Amino acid sequence: MKAVLCTHFGTPDQLEIADVAEPQAGPGEAVVRIKAAALNFFDTLIIAGKYQHKPPFPFSPAAEFAGVVEAVGDGVTAVAPGDRVMGNSGWGAAREAIAVPAETLVKIPAGLDMDHAAGLTVTYGTTLYALRDRAGLKPGETLAVLGASGGTGLAAVEIGKIMGARVIACASSDDKLAFAREHGADGTVNYAREDLRGALKTLGGEHGIDVVYDPVGGAYAEPAVRALAWEGRYLVIGFAAGEIPKLPLNLVLLKSCDIRGVLWGAWVKREPQAQRALMTDIVQWCVQGKLKPHVQAVYPLADIAVALKALAERKVMGKVVLRP
Repeated sequence: MKAVLCTHFGTPDQLEIADVAEPQAGPGEAVVRIKAAALNFFDTLIIAGKYQHKPPFPFSPAAEFAGVVEAVGDGVTAVAPGDRVMGNSGWGAAREAIAVPAETLVKIPAGLDMDHAAGLTVTYGTTLYALRDRAGLKPGETLAVLGASGGTGLAAVEIGKIMGARVIACASSDDKLAFAREHGADGTVNYAREDLRGALKTLGGEHGIDVVYDPVGGAYAEPAVRALAWEGRYLVIGFAAGEIPKLPLNLVLLKSCDIRGVLWGAWVKREPQAQRALMTDIVQWCVQGKLKPHVQAVYPLADIAVALKALAERKVMGKVVLRP
């Protein structure tokens, strides 16, 4: 079968398309024939050796996927051959088939296509865990989302609205902000030309911003924390800006606010049943029309370098998907 392989840390152009052996289902595993695999910003980091996880070579990028169960190993009862499923493997999904623990798979209901299902697990799973479990976001609270047009940012805009929040989308261009408004944002901040702290303080009013969802980091972190309300919550999602910020702790003291880490992948390993329940909610919202994930482009495996470069250059709004 065909697979995209990273044989050494480097650039998207150095990835290879190769023939590899078909996977076999071990005990507790299912082999999924992949119909769509979604890419994330961290895929640009993992192939460069800049991510916290460094898989052994050779490996395939792409963490999340959707497909059809082809075979199951001993002890598997949750899924069966022929089931339409989606899942997250951490890496390894940029190929035609994959063997994964069957308990990590979620069935795809009728009415949800493979391209959209492929991009739900990481971005929407991370976001619902962040907003519901870590932030305890309440109806009527104000949520500021940095990087609001990207995969996780857009998910935060959409899920924030479902949870009853007033959502302020923050991004680097008017086109990206218009896109966020189309997906439910109530207010916007262009932090390429506006002072982020000042704009958030204006939009947050005397009360301030209740929750900041930050997958960007870098220079935007401190001004976002400065705009928090009393007992506000700042969610550390990631560092797409490339710089891990250092925050003055006196801000945390003066606002009695919280800095809360969101390591969704580790939580999934600790709480697999809770993750399945969380994904069930997300899938149902999609079927009900409450969530409408945006897939910007679909590429064949051979064009993965083009897709990864678009992610690295911040040109993607929503998700990009590979079709083996």
